[in-house]
Amino acid sequence: MKNFYLSILILAIAALACGSGTPSIPPAPQNSVFDSTETTYGFFPSPPEVTLESVFQNFKNIAKHGDFVLIQQNANWEDFVNGVDGESQNRTDIINQVILTRQNNLEYIFVLDALNGLNRREFSGLPAGWDASFANPDIRAAYKNYALWVVRNFHPRYLGLASEINAYMDAYPDDAQNFISLYNEIYVLVKSDAPETQIFVTFQWDDLNNMFPQPEEGNRQKFDVNWEQIEAFEPNLDIWAISTYPYFIFPSGSEIPVDYYTPLLLRTSKLVAVAEGGFSTETFNQLTNTPEDQVAYLNAIHNQLGSRLVFWVNTLMSDFNIDSYAKEMGNSEDASMLGNFAYIGLQNFDGTAKPALELWDSFRGE
Repeated sequence: MKNFYLSILILAIAALACGSGTPSIPPAPQNSVFDSTETTYGFFPSPPEVTLESVFQNFKNIAKHGDFVLIQQNANWEDFVNGVDGESQNRTDIINQVILTRQNNLEYIFVLDALNGLNRREFSGLPAGWDASFANPDIRAAYKNYALWVVRNFHPRYLGLASEINAYMDAYPDDAQNFISLYNEIYVLVKSDAPETQIFVTFQWDDLNNMFPQPEEGNRQKFDVNWEQIEAFEPNLDIWAISTYPYFIFPSGSEIPVDYYTPLLLRTSKLVAVAEGGFSTETFNQLTNTPEDQVAYLNAIHNQLGSRLVFWVNTLMSDFNIDSYAKEMGNSEDASMLGNFAYIGLQNFDGTAKPALELWDSFRGE
């Protein structure tokens, strides 16, 4: 399963919205929701349409129905290869996204991303001539500096150092150890600067369960979890975080097994998180789903993981207007891929609520 994230597009819009230069970041909320022992709820900042108005309204909607924004930005390798500090459009884009978050009295969680959101088996945006390997000293230096810049400037409570890393580990087992060693080096550096920061990577749960047959999986069967891929990061894994899009596997939400997610709680005593996920509510391509399926999905997550869920991201607040995005993307194949994820919002793209929104709000105590 291929995931998506149009971070460059979204951040460019945010930059336009906030203006040029490097404005000051509003202070954090006086009482952080992260100090609570309850689950916190959030969304990616991806707006339903590619307009400034849609960006601003999306943040307002998130503030009504969530506690934080998940900021997941690809590494800009050349910006950070020579050091932590500096000025660049990439840095300004991230700062502007944080400003929009703070202006709406929201918290944020960071996930750094080295890989292509449409294909987790590829690096994103490597400069020409760079070796695509986590053994590459330039990649290692840039990723370390990127992490330190985020920590020193934004002091996130939760920091992810990769997204759906098991897909890359499946494809390149020989390079997996190079990433793990890089993760451990960054873990030590961040903890020396900010010991309270909780550090993790995310794992694609449906793939971790071998629900998508791949040649490299050999004779492994469905529901035979690749625990070794998670445990390779121990003991330096503060949270076990997953992504999940089970509508690619189960035709309806009611078909999600009652013990699909509970193995996480049996395998670790640590807190767990859903760092992205959702269930489609519309017919698109080969998918045939309904709003009721989304309700069943939310109940599955809540019932199976709720007792230890530290944070939960439903990837979209509102559905995408595919026509709006396709016009900007200019690539019919990517637009079609994006359409597979376009209807996982808790609202339709026109802002009307789906049945799942009331359930989500009830989990938050609203």
